[in-house]
Amino acid sequence: MNLPKTEMEPIDPSEGPVSRGTLYLVATPIGNLADVTYRAIKVLASVDLIAAEDTRKTKILLDHYAISKPMVSYFNYNERQRTPQLIEKLLQGQSIALVSDAGTPGISDPAYHIVHSALASSIPIIPIPGPSAFISALIVSGLPTDRFVFEGFLPVKKGRKTKLGILSTEPRTIILYESPHRILKTPGELLSVFGDRNVVLARELTKKFEEIVRGPISSILPHLTARRTRGEYVLVVEGYAPS
Repeated sequence: MNLPKTEMEPIDPSEGPVSRGTLYLVATPIGNLADVTYRAIKVLASVDLIAAEDTRKTKILLDHYAISKPMVSYFNYNERQRTPQLIEKLLQGQSIALVSDAGTPGISDPAYHIVHSALASSIPIIPIPGPSAFISALIVSGLPTDRFVFEGFLPVKKGRKTKLGILSTEPRTIILYESPHRILKTPGELLSVFGDRNVVLARELTKKFEEIVRGPISSILPHLTARRTRGEYVLVVEGYAPS
């Protein structure tokens, strides 16, 4: 993929909370509101506009920190339509923060289209790093963290079995996201394609009912069926090791 060439002046992010005509990609908590960074709060309180994947969830965060800012929605089904509107505002000098409903924008959440368009328009982009569910799950997994592959959500139907087949020989630690609607199905699929490898199942990370289960894939399904599935899951799977 060829990225658009841009020419822009150097930016010093330390000069004030925000700069005019700048897009900020702001990571937000994945559960515990106290996990937001001080810099993220300063940026959210200073930008002209916040583009949120879920304005209702973002409002909970903003209210918690007594921040009142205009918001517009920016999610998978309207990002192509919304992107030109936001680019126009940025070109007019407004500062905009892009946030997902939880975690880091662009990681299994919208951001790519506006980042690509902003680069094509020579608009400065500044990352405000912070929480990420897959990194949190990886570092507590007990599986190798020096080399890993993040696959996000598996295909729902078409291509799902093919993707699993490709990943079955992946030697690096594999990280997947899964929805509560499919989590009961996924361990069986992994077991049939991968064999009974070690896996870590993480749910409700950083929240009151955080749960992390470790063991062979065959041990995960009984654990899931014994309780109500809710919230998104992170699966960290041991990489392939030839016998």
